[in-house]
Amino acid sequence: MYKRNNEGWLKHIDFILWDMASLQLSYILAYMIRHGAALPYVSAVYRTLAIMLAVVDILVAVMFNTMHNVLKRGFAQEAAQTLKHVLLVFVAIMLFMFSTQSGNSYSRITIYLTALFHMILGYGVRLAWKPVVRRAWKDGRKSAMILVADERLLPAIIEQAGVAEDVEYTGVILSNRDGTGETLLGMPVVASLDTAADYICREWVDEVFVYPERLTEIETQPSARPDEGGTVAELIEACRQMAVPVHLRLPISNIGGKTFIEKIGGYNVLTMATNYATPMQLAMKRAMDILGGLAGSLGALVVIAVVGPKIKRESPGPILFRQTRIGKNGKRFQMLKIRSMYMDAEARKAELMRQNRVSDGMMFKLDWDPRIIGNKIVDGKRVTGIGEKIRSASWDEWPQFFNVLRGQMSLVGTRPPTVDEWEKYKYHHRARLATKPGLTGLWQVSGRSRITDFEEVVKLDTEYINHWSIGQDIRILLKTVRAVLTKDGAM
Repeated sequence: MYKRNNEGWLKHIDFILWDMASLQLSYILAYMIRHGAALPYVSAVYRTLAIMLAVVDILVAVMFNTMHNVLKRGFAQEAAQTLKHVLLVFVAIMLFMFSTQSGNSYSRITIYLTALFHMILGYGVRLAWKPVVRRAWKDGRKSAMILVADERLLPAIIEQAGVAEDVEYTGVILSNRDGTGETLLGMPVVASLDTAADYICREWVDEVFVYPERLTEIETQPSARPDEGGTVAELIEACRQMAVPVHLRLPISNIGGKTFIEKIGGYNVLTMATNYATPMQLAMKRAMDILGGLAGSLGALVVIAVVGPKIKRESPGPILFRQTRIGKNGKRFQMLKIRSMYMDAEARKAELMRQNRVSDGMMFKLDWDPRIIGNKIVDGKRVTGIGEKIRSASWDEWPQFFNVLRGQMSLVGTRPPTVDEWEKYKYHHRARLATKPGLTGLWQVSGRSRITDFEEVVKLDTEYINHWSIGQDIRILLKTVRAVLTKDGAM
């Protein structure tokens, strides 16, 4: 049976468990220093804290992916990531104490010493465990793997294997000719395609790595008698019958993003995507949207009740403004906003296009917009009104919580473009639509009002999609709250 490498946070479950052990040891040492030679688990209060430390430590590692690329990090990077992990754990513990009003039950010295010891022990354990994992992983890859490839491709394949350091070929089968008995680049040619299946059946072969030059080499339908061999497709079928794991390198260069195998329409297919989310992650994100949408919708009703009458007095018409926006993968929906512009705003947009701060026309931004309710020129001076105040405080965005509840938007995502902006999109611009649009996002917390280069917006949105996680959404939401409170970049 083939052993598949873990994916996601499970890939580094050993580091997570070691970190949790180092945290508990730190907790014990800190408790003993403060309270004498006794274990903290004896006290009901400190036993509860020990459980919370363990739970929070795991949640931080999973949600914020603090063990990502742990084997590739240097000393300085590891120190920074360990510090980040420790700070997140103890910020969460402080919030727990504040919420339960139990802070007075614990010694501050114990908490501070636990954090300090966790930083030192956690860092030391990670550095000590890395060589052990590398050694065990390298030893685990010592298997009899046969390479099937065209002779002309061997130099590049062998060079790449040396760089990757995760594979060692014990023999080769040429797909373009019979070279049985020869030695090429230090590797014996153990069989031809005609005799490959029989060789694999009779000799020690753990795995087979197939490197076809063209898709046509693997598109050929296997014959009724695969044991006769002859083609790459027939060899793959023979390996399947012999239960020999086959690694098939697709002759497609620069795939990028994430790739995985799934079943669609009854066929096994290779799916390529910029990023992907598990059903559990999507359920968690939707749960956050529902909770946030409910709270935000109540807030929206209050905001509408307060500013609605003022809007009515200065500009007769509906309080809410509906605009067609482009959502996930190009799906259109009606986005709701509190109306902060006069009723003819859309009609006047064309005449103001020359004043657009975004030169390529991919977005529409003005330094001072006369279409906003209350904006006018008095004695040659620009005067702002209620509409500008609504926009600067982001009150106009509150009704979008209704869109979040309906599932058309998310709390965090990319801002949905208007139809006229979308029609100008180039291929790489469409990447912004790979996720559900959000009330806020990486672009907004980076200072939306100061960014006028649309390519920079696309870069930030693409970065968000490529590195999406629940932890990242939480960080963006916290930054959004801070940005709104400090008015640092309109949302």
